[in-house]
This record gives sequence, structure tokens and C-alpha cells, in this order.
Amino acid sequence: MSPKSRGRPKGRGRPRPAQRTVARLRLSEQVLLDARGITGPDADALDAEAWASRWLGEVWRAAPLGETEPEHLLCTEVAGRATARHSDPAMAAVAALERVAPVAEREMLAQAVDILSSSRPRPAWASGPAWEPVAAFRGADVWLDERVLFVEYSGAGRPHTLMAVIADDGDAAVGVLRLVEPGTAARWEELRAEHGDVDDTTPPMPIAEAEPSAVLAELAMAMRETDLVWPRDAEGDYSHLRALAWTRCRDDLAPWPDWTPTASDERDRLTGEFAERGGLPYDDVTRSLAGLFLDYGDGYIRPGPLAWSPGRVALFLADHLPRKVVLDAEQRERLPSALRAWVRFALEKRGLEPRWIEPVEEAVKTYHAAFEKTFDDESAWGPAKRIVSGLTERHDP
Repeated sequence: MSPKSRGRPKGRGRPRPAQRTVARLRLSEQVLLDARGITGPDADALDAEAWASRWLGEVWRAAPLGETEPEHLLCTEVAGRATARHSDPAMAAVAALERVAPVAEREMLAQAVDILSSSRPRPAWASGPAWEPVAAFRGADVWLDERVLFVEYSGAGRPHTLMAVIADDGDAAVGVLRLVEPGTAARWEELRAEHGDVDDTTPPMPIAEAEPSAVLAELAMAMRETDLVWPRDAEGDYSHLRALAWTRCRDDLAPWPDWTPTASDERDRLTGEFAERGGLPYDDVTRSLAGLFLDYGDGYIRPGPLAWSPGRVALFLADHLPRKVVLDAEQRERLPSALRAWVRFALEKRGLEPRWIEPVEEAVKTYHAAFEKTFDDESAWGPAKRIVSGLTERHDP
């Protein structure tokens, strides 16, 4: 005890400063503060849309499972706070959200803009003409499991291109959404090389011009599937540009396509031709495995049952077979040789060069080890496989 404090009654002495509680701003308040960045004379319609899309993407990404309208609360709160305290950032925030928010929110945001316009001018970019798609391009690699889409725009201000990269090993997933300069499509291979994405093992991805409506429909279908994936990406340009991209492609979204399996006569023709060229005994085991490969191709390979790739081989061996398929001892023994023969047959039918067939065959060898490790692991089985396996065991002598 120090001399000064000796004998001092408890609680006496220099008072401690009171601790301050820092109040965290509500999300809508953060949005209105951040909107100062789109009020200046240099801001344009594309800046405003990208800004609003980023905020809408934040709430979409953070929404809990089962929440179907995560953007609604943000739009409602921002409109309410903006109309309660008029300001230039408030006007800019509501006008920007109106351009890219989900359709259900547009009327409410438009009413808020009308209220704010009684005391604040609308931003110059708020009443410009709609964006007009003037050209589109698409490319796909030789395995058809990765695609790139470009849609070039003009009309509402700064010309630009909306770019999407889509992975399609199983369900389509938009991995990249970006706003880039017009003419980027013509430089695609050059840009791939500059960013280190191309070497001798990378398949080419030639770019061809396409109808804008067709490319936008393709983008819309891929975005619909990407939105169903859970958990959502923790960060990235997909969520930040998602709302903007939906405003460009939503009108081109087609209904879910009907599933059409390979016709029975075509199946017979393919399995017969495979038997002649595959170098395997054409018996019940080979026929059953060829049927299994066709079934997987019909159900899970979107470009068609012959469009195998290293990624699709991986999903088939390491995921699909262990979860869903029961194989007897003979089928299991012949599986790797039959699958290697099948992917070579299928890709030769599609006209691929040998250098792009060999990596797919090699994938069979690589992922067969994963198949062997997980196929007997009952914890990886799906419900249907559990039932079938149980029925098989009951009927075995």
C-alpha cells in the first residue's frame, strides 16, 4: 500500500472516467453516410448502380438460410430514414437502390424518390436512358465445363462490359462477375496469359460473338443456380455485382428446362459402338457400366452425356458413386478400365484432340483412389443407397 493511499477510505480519491459506450450505426445509417461517394459531379449511373449493388449484395450474402427477401429490410429502412431527413446523400442512396433493387422494392423506392424531390434535385444520372446491350460474346473450353460470357452496354452513360465466368462441372456456378472495359472479349486469351491462367495443360477457350439475349439468358440461368448454393461465398465480386447483373438479365430468364434423357435407340447405338471400340468384353458387366455412365451423363452433365472432363470424373467417382450407386464385385473390379475406355470413346466422338482426352483418362486413375476410400463408408451413403443395400443383403443367399 502506497503512503498516499494508506488509511484512505474506500471510494475516495481521483474519480475514474466513465466508460463510454460506442453506439454502432444501423446498416441503413451506414448506407446513407456511404452515399456521399455518389453525390459528386464525377459520379455516373454505372458508379451508382455498382454502389447500390454492393450494399444489396452484403445483406443478401449475410442473410440466414430460408430468408427469401433479404434486401427488403434494407430498402425499407433506407427509404424511411431518407424521407425523414432529406439530404443529397439520402436522395442519391434511394435513387441508386431504385435502379438495381429487386422488382418488388422498386415502387416503394420510386415513391421515396418523389418525396425527396420536393426538396432535393435528383442526381443527373438518375433519369438517364436504360442501358442497351449492343454486343455479346461467349466462350467455352473444350470440355465444356467452364464458360465465359461478355455483354457490352451503352446508352446510359459510360460504355462498359458485364463479364461472367461460369464453372459447370455439376450445377452451374458463377465464379466471377466483373465490370470491364468494352473490347475485353477480343483480348480474352491475352488476358488469360497475362494473369497466369494458361499453360500447356490449359484447354483453349475461343470466343465467338453471340446474340445478346441468348447470352443474358445463359447468365440468368447460371445465376439462378448460383443463388441456390449454400453457404454463400463469404466475399467476392459475385455478391457485390449480383443485383446489378440481375437487372440486366432477369427479363431473359427462362423456365427450368425439362429433363430429356437419351432415347433408348440412341443408348443402344452408343453402347454397341462402345463395345466395338472400347476393348472390353461386351458382356452384362460392360453393358451395365456403360448404362451407368450414360445415366450419369444424362442427369448431371448439362452439355450432354459425352461431355466428360476431369472435374466431372472427380464428381462421379468421389461423390456420385459412393452416395448413390450399389455395385457388385464384378462391376467394381472393371469400373476403372471401363470408365477410362468410356471417356476416351465419348471424347473421340466429340472430336477432341488426344492431348485433351489424356487428362480426363488420368483423372480416372487419380480419383479412383478416392472412390475406393469412400465407397464402403456407409456414412457417405445417401438414403436411397442405404435402402437398396439393405434389400440386397436380405436377398443374398
